[in-house]
Amino acid sequence: MTGQVRTVDGRVAGRRGQATRQKLLDCLGEMLSSSPYRDVKVIDVARRAGTSPATFYQYFPDVEGAVLEIAEETAKEGSGLTGLVAGRSWAGKAGWQTSEDLVDGFLDFWRKHDAILRVIDLGAAEGDKRFNKIRMKVLNSVTHSLTESVKELQSRGRVDKDVNPAAIAGALVVMLSSVASHQKGFQGWGVKQAELKPNLALLVHLGITGRKPTK
Repeated sequence: MTGQVRTVDGRVAGRRGQATRQKLLDCLGEMLSSSPYRDVKVIDVARRAGTSPATFYQYFPDVEGAVLEIAEETAKEGSGLTGLVAGRSWAGKAGWQTSEDLVDGFLDFWRKHDAILRVIDLGAAEGDKRFNKIRMKVLNSVTHSLTESVKELQSRGRVDKDVNPAAIAGALVVMLSSVASHQKGFQGWGVKQAELKPNLALLVHLGITGRKPTK
């Protein structure tokens, strides 16, 4: 956590206050992994953190406000996903490696933040602009980099000029996010995690380059 942390009434929180605030967020994050978002109550979060509801309300207006804090922090971490694509080669074996790294990084990020990402998707699906904005922050970190990759390939004549870079990139990222949020469901179809990754990487490579990968 960086910068000044303030209480709901505008006071700057001291080191002890910041630690309490972070503990409340950590406990809430853990609860989201095992309880439906709507069922989480302030008193339960406070009890788990070893403090009182009054203390909770010093730092957050309600559970939703705290959830949005966790979501924003997740989006900041998600900005690092751009490094999976930016400046990477899509030629030959390097292109296949880029596809694999993108899939690995994307699926790993989703598994790590599964609980809060499910809440973000729920809020966005219900039309909450705050959650939708956060969801787009996460997806844009990869979408923009993939768009630039397609444009660069077009400039070298390796991708047809009729291809819309943003459309291709956006479609691939939405596919990745949908698959990432449904990883456990693939097991019901008899698809193992080790089988999912290379097939997903194949779709990404074909989508970006229009060519079969060189492995």
